[in-house]
Amino acid sequence: MRQHDVQELNRILFSALETSLVGTSGHNLINQLYHGTVVNHIVCKECKNVSERQEDFLDLTVAVKDVSGLEEALWNMYVEEEHFEKDNLYRCGACNKLVEATKTEVDDFKYMYELFSVIIHKGGCYGGHYHVYIRDIDELGNWQVLEEESNMNDEDKDLKDIENAKEKENPLRILRNILLEEESKEIAVDRLAQKLLEKKSVSWNKKYRKQHGPIRKFLQSHYPTFVLSSDESKVKLNDHHKLHFGSASQSNPQNHEVKMSSEKATTGLQEYSSESHWFDLNDSKVHPIREQEIEKQFQGNESAYMLFYRQSQMTRPSEARGNPRYRVPIHLLNEMDAANIKLQKKREEYDLANNNIDLHLHIFSHYKFYNGALHPVVSQKESVLDLTIDKRKTLGELQQLVFQLLEFWEGNLVLSLAKPLPAGLHIYQTLEGDNSTLSGIGLSDGANIFVWNGKEVDGVEVLTGIDHEPVLINILRLAGHNEGRVGQQFMESQHVFPCSSNLRAICDALMSPKGIVLKNHSGSEKDSENWKVIPEEDMKQTLRNIGLKNGSSILVLDSHDQSMVNVAGGNLTAFTHDISWLQVKNFCRLEAEEIQVKITATIETVMADIRIKAIEEMQLDKELVNNSCLRPISRNGKLLCPVPEDYTVKEAELKMGSLLGLCSGKAPTATELFLYYIVGHELQSSPEMEIVVEETTAVRECLNLMLRKSGLAGGNWHLRKIDWCYEAGDALSEEDATLKELNICSGDILNVAEGKLPPKGFLKVSVWWYKAFCQLRHKRNRQDQGNSVCKKMEALGLSASGDTPTFLQSEVDLCYVGDIEISGDAFLEDLKMQVMTLPFSEEFSIPLPEFLRVWTLENKCPCRLLRNNKQQLHKFKLGNRVEICVEPLHKEENLGPKDLLLRVQMGIPRERDYYHPVDLVWDISKECTACALRQIIASYYSLPVEQIEIAKYSPEKFEWIPICSWTQQVSKRKKKKKGDSLLLSPYSLKDGDIIGVKNLLLDDSKDFSTMKDDIGKQMQKQFAMEKTSSQKPDCVQNDHYSEKKTAKNRKPEAALSISVGVFS
Repeated sequence: MRQHDVQELNRILFSALETSLVGTSGHNLINQLYHGTVVNHIVCKECKNVSERQEDFLDLTVAVKDVSGLEEALWNMYVEEEHFEKDNLYRCGACNKLVEATKTEVDDFKYMYELFSVIIHKGGCYGGHYHVYIRDIDELGNWQVLEEESNMNDEDKDLKDIENAKEKENPLRILRNILLEEESKEIAVDRLAQKLLEKKSVSWNKKYRKQHGPIRKFLQSHYPTFVLSSDESKVKLNDHHKLHFGSASQSNPQNHEVKMSSEKATTGLQEYSSESHWFDLNDSKVHPIREQEIEKQFQGNESAYMLFYRQSQMTRPSEARGNPRYRVPIHLLNEMDAANIKLQKKREEYDLANNNIDLHLHIFSHYKFYNGALHPVVSQKESVLDLTIDKRKTLGELQQLVFQLLEFWEGNLVLSLAKPLPAGLHIYQTLEGDNSTLSGIGLSDGANIFVWNGKEVDGVEVLTGIDHEPVLINILRLAGHNEGRVGQQFMESQHVFPCSSNLRAICDALMSPKGIVLKNHSGSEKDSENWKVIPEEDMKQTLRNIGLKNGSSILVLDSHDQSMVNVAGGNLTAFTHDISWLQVKNFCRLEAEEIQVKITATIETVMADIRIKAIEEMQLDKELVNNSCLRPISRNGKLLCPVPEDYTVKEAELKMGSLLGLCSGKAPTATELFLYYIVGHELQSSPEMEIVVEETTAVRECLNLMLRKSGLAGGNWHLRKIDWCYEAGDALSEEDATLKELNICSGDILNVAEGKLPPKGFLKVSVWWYKAFCQLRHKRNRQDQGNSVCKKMEALGLSASGDTPTFLQSEVDLCYVGDIEISGDAFLEDLKMQVMTLPFSEEFSIPLPEFLRVWTLENKCPCRLLRNNKQQLHKFKLGNRVEICVEPLHKEENLGPKDLLLRVQMGIPRERDYYHPVDLVWDISKECTACALRQIIASYYSLPVEQIEIAKYSPEKFEWIPICSWTQQVSKRKKKKKGDSLLLSPYSLKDGDIIGVKNLLLDDSKDFSTMKDDIGKQMQKQFAMEKTSSQKPDCVQNDHYSEKKTAKNRKPEAALSISVGVFS
């Protein structure tokens, strides 16, 4: 939007009005009202010829600098003669030459003009704000209020201004007014804060948070004025359970408005009649202003900018005086009436919100006095009556309203100001002054009023005032004798005392007249240095004087406990144990309702004491005292191994606040081990079982106990220890060794694995037959497999591009052929010879061991290629039990240590598939770079190097990594550039890796992926989504040594192998 100077805007407005009035009776209205003519007279001094020129105007511009007033400015601009002489001569039309002359401007002076409007500019020359003064020509204003204000002295005006300013800044009023303006009953709290920012140009956090806290807390603290939703995201004004009395529209104005006699008002108006009345229009606000105030607006940052005059001879018709509806079209009157009705309604609502306050009435019959404070005998909702009343009403009127509400009341009715405290409700002062307004006696919104007879409640005398304010104190004391338990136990209780009580009276009330009192200075009760002894001379001071308030803690030590205190130093010395608690949950009976209790303990408390105390507080069978144990519960809900009974909390390495499970069965002794074990190879899905054995138990005996408990038989089993990443580690091959000798500890997890262990020094090797099939033999099989791929893609929502491929990506076919046992000192050649003796080899003619290739297996996939037939097996570090796969070859193969075996497959042109792979042996002794690999592959296929693209396949991710030249950083320390080795990240080439090749002469596509890759990625994504949705937090419910365990739902940890380049 373009901004205009007010003079420019006035001219644009006049032009727009003239255009809109064309063809109407008012087409000449602007000229009639504002048109004027300036006549320029130029007189030649030689021939006395007069040249006259007329100029029309709608406004006149004058310079006001260095002038005394408007008349001087007009004289200088339009009346004073201008002389043409010397270098500024005038060309006379009659003389036809340059001559001296005089110029004057003549205006129409037959009318007198008077000021009726002033536009004021506030600000500088580059910006500011406009507002306007308009004279009340038709006497439409009510100027009585202005007269009344004129009779107020300056002190009264200042006090009124201060009171109005405070009331305007009250956040309760502001928020309530905003909610009243909203059409919807309920709005979001964030939206309410935004409305406040728009209305006050300042946010809640910046202006009110320091004094009133966050906006949600403020709304909560002013219930029932504001009602929050269940999730505290929305708020509305409460219109229930309230009684509305004395709104501004119903009250008698004589009680709270300014009083003025008719004689005084008449006199004031007569005195003011000689002075004109003016309106000040400033955006949406209109207020009266005196005529003499206008004279001050001709200088400074706020001054007159544009003046409007009218002919003083013009008079308004008599019927227009005091009649705002004079000659206003009927449709505009209707629109104005509707707007006024709406405005009046808003004014009434605003007045109601601005002057009404909410009071909470507490009726004495609903309360009892005990523990130094008033406490309701019914619910909080039933004991409090909410009352909304105009704060301009008097205390007497409030009492009368309470009498009307409480029809049953008999006797005196006293209203006292009360306040809820942590100890209960306390009465402070009685409200007095029947003729005083509620705001005058200090009643604010949300005040609590106690309604009683002023003497007693339920027959008990109540002491009122700030000197008898109740204080809630936490009293800590040592438990008597501690029942033979190890560690210090404390009893904590809350007591209420008047703030005027002294500490010696408190000790007497606690039956410890000679006790020592210690005060907590830092708020933390865990450290002994935070407790300071209160000197004897301060014991007679009041609680308020020594700084004790609601929630403060004191430690009272009897005479036999005073050895813990260094009285001379004034601090606690022997107290070194934390005062805290542990949580105990009942797991003894799964079908019963779960019970959880908090047990007070210190780091020196014995676990047996905690268990016995938990059984007592849960009110369980006494039989569990001799047949139960405590087991820590991990964060994922797993019951850990039981804690020995004679351990302290510190020895058990428990943190305060930990959760323990109370389970059936005795805890292991110091010579027993609590072990978990899993049967089978499926470690993630199989349940964990529990067993307790002596630490001197042999491995073979422990295995038999686990098999017997699992209901298994046979000797074809062995034990393995599960490592930190939850994988089966080395087998416990020394079956005659004890668990203690093998460093088996409580809480360890063992795996009962199938298969008998080989003799010592021998390896048990599972042999699989490896066959890479390249091409399906029959067309029917190819078509069926292609159709299968398409069906899988359709099921996953994928679409095939192009025709169904004729060839599929090469796969691995594994077939189990048997086990062999071989010495670790044997050679790789011996292993191949034994493999050749297995029955499967009869189907193939394998002449020599060199015609076999041996791989280790991991997750049923070839992993590491074993080379060098003269290498002993134990140097390969295969482990006691290993799986291998053997691959038959068509020719002998003796791979050296620098030979890298790659499986290279050429892409089928214009199809997302590959021909069958071929084995490529690459000597990397000289270099292992991308350029070298591209060269050897191009040479193999007899293609130009620049016409091929190669990529490494990552089968676990179904992704292809393009192999291109890249530069590795150079080590500044070594100052030697290493080669761009493909053995390093990101390629990390190894034996058996698949290399895809694209022939750019036949296929310019550089997309190496296949349809099987798309299916694989989609299946991985679906599997991950199903796994995420199916995961739920485990809640382990188990009795002692129970075999019914829920399946673990956690992701196994895995070791990482990281290859990095050279860092600079």
